[in-house]
Amino acid sequence: MRTYLIEDFLPEQLELVCQRLAGMGLSGSLDGIYYLPVPLDLLTDEQREHHGECGPYIFVLEIAGETSLKLELLVRAQAKLRCSCVMYATNEQRAYIMDYLDGFLREMGISV
Repeated sequence: MRTYLIEDFLPEQLELVCQRLAGMGLSGSLDGIYYLPVPLDLLTDEQREHHGECGPYIFVLEIAGETSLKLELLVRAQAKLRCSCVMYATNEQRAYIMDYLDGFLREMGISV
């Protein structure tokens, strides 16, 4: 699995991150999992075609241990586990989500 790993958080920083993500309605189905939406304008042609049946599309962010965040660089479909529209992020999608996460942390005063 391709991932973007950010390490060396203080436990209280990760707690703040979790609270903020939950407050934004991004909590996943398991504790420590958050679903970050992929903007519609960044979907591939196939993802756009499948959006009604498979979407919405998300990135999964996981609290990994007590000091790390792990972002999967796989675009998942929330309505289906397996489909050809579930694929590793394009260069544009990857740049967007990594920049988004870095900016999110900076806004919280957490250096990346």
